[in-house]
Amino acid sequence: MDYSQLDPQQVLDALDAVSLRGDGRVLQLNSYENRVFQVFLEDGGAVVAKFYRPGRWADAQIVEEHGYALELAAAEVPVVPPLVLAAAADAGGLALRGDPTTLACLETPAGVHRYAVAQRCAGREPELEDPAALRQLGRFIGRLHAVGRARPFAHRHHLDARADGRRALGLLLDGAFVPDTEIGPWRDACERALDAVEAAFAALPELRTLRLHGDCHLGNVLWRDGAPHIVDLDDAMQGPAVQDLWMLVSGDHATMRQQLWSLLEGYESFIEFDERELALIEPLRTLRMVRHSAWLAERWTDPTFPLNFPFFGSAAYWNQQAAQLREQLVAMRAP
Repeated sequence: MDYSQLDPQQVLDALDAVSLRGDGRVLQLNSYENRVFQVFLEDGGAVVAKFYRPGRWADAQIVEEHGYALELAAAEVPVVPPLVLAAAADAGGLALRGDPTTLACLETPAGVHRYAVAQRCAGREPELEDPAALRQLGRFIGRLHAVGRARPFAHRHHLDARADGRRALGLLLDGAFVPDTEIGPWRDACERALDAVEAAFAALPELRTLRLHGDCHLGNVLWRDGAPHIVDLDDAMQGPAVQDLWMLVSGDHATMRQQLWSLLEGYESFIEFDERELALIEPLRTLRMVRHSAWLAERWTDPTFPLNFPFFGSAAYWNQQAAQLREQLVAMRAP
């Protein structure tokens, strides 16, 4: 399925198929990975419909993500879970997946659309300057992880520092995305940085993993009614708890340290934290840098990406990446 075929009428038809009648107003929301729309309904309500990028996740992985969201909602963790969908009487070519049914697969002349629907939820980013807000955010992540520990993911991605890093490196090299003028310095810095990442994980035997949000940065947390909410678990994975904490802090070393302790103060009121995982913050940051470049490369045939990331592939970009990876080597050696 090509996203270019997904126009407002196709969105309305897809919602009609699951008994959600739009009134004709469709607003596309910001999302690079999927296509997401706010749709106003004839009954006066509004929903958000997410159409999944073809080939990214298998149906079983999406359904498992939905199950985690429903499990969190049942435990009264503030998330916006997918709606349970029902087929309209005249819906042809529709299959519903999950138990309960939360994933719709609609066959159209252009291909199969896979989509989920949730209630609209507005909010703003949390403010890291407020220690009380950080403690509240930590409590929220702690509650999410307390549910996440109940059982492992069977189908979702399991974070693997070596496999994930080497796959990203291989994709970038095989696709010849790095200019000849920059390939030597960048490859040297990247390989040494990934060696350090792997060593950091190897130094922590019996590292415990759990079901995570997976991409828990401030843009993915909404502050609403005086509390944080999660509206999307599209990157949910199995991994160490610190993966959902390190992206919530920023600034210089002293500032990040203080923010982190505030987060953990709230977090540990619900679940214990293995302090050995603090040694993985810079390795995880390094891994994310390399995987981000690979993500851009993997999506480069999507016209949205060259339009929004015009710097990718330039000599200046890869020179900067090599410099940042060398800085990360220093950061990973710091106590």
